[in-house]
Amino acid sequence: MSDNPSFVLRGVEDVVYEQRPVPEIRDDEVLIEVKKTGICGSDVHYLVAGRIAQFVVEKPMVLGHESAGVVAKIGAKVKTLKVGDRVALEPGATCRVCDACKSGRYELCPDMVFAATPPYDGTLARYYPIPADICYKLPDHLTLEDGAMMEPLSVAIHAVANIAQLRPNQSVAVFGAGPVGLLCMAAARALGASRVIAVDIVPHRLEFARSYAATEAYLPPAPEAGESRIRYSERNAKLMMQTLGIAERGPTAIDLVVDASGAEVSIQTGIIIAKAGGTFVQLGMGSPEIVIPVTTLLTKELNFKGSFRYGPGDYPLAIALVSQGKIDLKPLVTHRFSFDQAIEAFQTTRVGKSADGKGVIKAVISGPDVSPDDLL
Repeated sequence: MSDNPSFVLRGVEDVVYEQRPVPEIRDDEVLIEVKKTGICGSDVHYLVAGRIAQFVVEKPMVLGHESAGVVAKIGAKVKTLKVGDRVALEPGATCRVCDACKSGRYELCPDMVFAATPPYDGTLARYYPIPADICYKLPDHLTLEDGAMMEPLSVAIHAVANIAQLRPNQSVAVFGAGPVGLLCMAAARALGASRVIAVDIVPHRLEFARSYAATEAYLPPAPEAGESRIRYSERNAKLMMQTLGIAERGPTAIDLVVDASGAEVSIQTGIIIAKAGGTFVQLGMGSPEIVIPVTTLLTKELNFKGSFRYGPGDYPLAIALVSQGKIDLKPLVTHRFSFDQAIEAFQTTRVGKSADGKGVIKAVISGPDVSPDDLL
């Protein structure tokens, strides 16, 4: 444990490799040798904008938070893990004593230490220290690449199972067929949804969604010249309902709408198509201020909820569903890179396709001295 190469964001469009000290660990922590890390949209956003909402990069920060690895060292009080264990990392350590933590909603902890959220370093390094209780052992038949994908899957599980409380045989519409949207579809199917509709403006993403987890797909029309967003959303919702046979009530109504896009027109459309008395979960982050059809929301008595990261039980359920074969994560990993190709990996994710024209769903960066071809 003599070196700790790290991929560091110094400022907007400014990333470098640095040799960082090997982290010390507390008695309740373990030191993880990170083997696989997925690139999240938030990582890319910090690279290109230097901030997300109130989180501003003000000093150099190691990127990455979708990770899995091998336990390299354990703290004196750790009893649940041993050196050599393969684990998925839940990259947010909480204070454990605030009202949110004690009430079982630790994702709302005001003192969350979340990897690669300023000012805290992320996981794109050889070593990362983390409390032992938020490391989850992987079954032998799952790979560490699967383990890295448990982070975005847990985001989806939190929205669909925890926040929305989806029940078997319900109908779901998911706006946004990026990685998290696709995983929301997969989670819904795994939990017994009878109908899962994918909505996106990119045809190849809809094609992938249909082959992966969606039962149906919908491609919205283009806006008309001079059309306001809310008028467009009303027209789009009417067309979607006509095209797919969606009603506001009864067996063809949509019980749950999840917006994983953050786009204003998606949110507006989703509110309009949702079942009277149904649930709308906002998962995607877009503009911080939008217009919504609030009268529609209140006259339908929609349960409008926000979903942020993940909470108690989400990681274990994610691992269980993958372990049981109810969710297959492998098709989502479309691009793999070595640690010294991290800049290329971020650029490929940012553009949305590689030089050969292949579209990106999820890019994974291997740890230092780990081959991208070794899924571990």
